[in-house]
This record gives sequence, structure tokens and C-alpha cells, in this order.
Amino acid sequence: MSLTLREFRPEDFETLWSIDQQCFAPGIAYSRQELMAYIQLRGAFTLVAEKKPEKQVAVKKTSDGNHVLGYLVAHANLRGVGHIITIDVRPAARRQKTGSHLLAAAEERLRKLSCRTVTLETAVDNLSALAFYKRHQYSVVKTMPRYYSNGVDALVLEKVLRPGPQKDLHSPTHAG
Repeated sequence: MSLTLREFRPEDFETLWSIDQQCFAPGIAYSRQELMAYIQLRGAFTLVAEKKPEKQVAVKKTSDGNHVLGYLVAHANLRGVGHIITIDVRPAARRQKTGSHLLAAAEERLRKLSCRTVTLETAVDNLSALAFYKRHQYSVVKTMPRYYSNGVDALVLEKVLRPGPQKDLHSPTHAG
């Protein structure tokens, strides 16, 4: 499956919030207000991954009537640190490199914004996310007790962003 990445549009919001609800348990998933606040945060950007229609071939739409496969919200601060706020991929679109493509594009954007490192948080019990980030050279730097509203601890992960695009030796440009 081929995909395309684009900037967030306001009409995407309900779809993105719905994907977040599918991806995370109550207490970890964002409320509408939280997600909108992160998307609108000064210095933030949101990338959306969509199915790219094949030439002359009808593309089956997802259940909510669009082609959005996932998205990522990131933030760059003035101290040269990027932060991946969330990366969400529909369950049906996982293991197709959607998340890797989103992450690579966000890291490249953060580099262009003069970020030297990028951080993120993930639940200590989210083993698939931890494996994903390890494949993308993120390292655990600390634990934040009771980070999520459901009482689950979070691991803070970090990656040093080297100048220029990074090549993932195990996959093409994007992941999921």
C-alpha cells in the first residue's frame, strides 16, 4: 500500500480524535479538548498519513468515509528539543510502515527547526510501542510515575537528531 503525508486540516479533527480513541485505553487517550490544544500549540505541527489511490483503481474507504491511516503531533521548543506528543495509526493500518513514515517525516521537520534531540513518552506496558521506538534508535532516559490519568507510569524516550536525513536500514522511508 502506498501512502502520502500531508499537513493537518481542520476537517480532519474528528477523524484524528477517533483514531486516538482506537489506539489508546481510557486514561491514556486524549479528550477532544486535549487533542485540539496539542494540535494548536504554538510550535506544534500535525502530519496526516493517507492511503494514496492507485491509478485507475478504486480505493476502498475506511469505515468513517476517508483514507486517513494515522497521524502524528509534534512540537519544537526554542531550546532545540522536539517532542512527539502522539503518534496514532489505525489498528488495520499497522505493520505497513505508516508509523515509521510519520516518525521519519517528523524527525526531519524537527531537524529543519534546529532541534538537536526529540523526546516522547509511552506507557511502561506498551511493549509494541517500545519495540517500535527501539527500532528507530530511541533510548529510555527516565520513568515518570503515574504519568497517565489511569495511574500507569510512562517511560521517557529520547533520540539525538543527527544532521541530515537518517536512513532506517530495516525499512523504507516510513513505518507503522
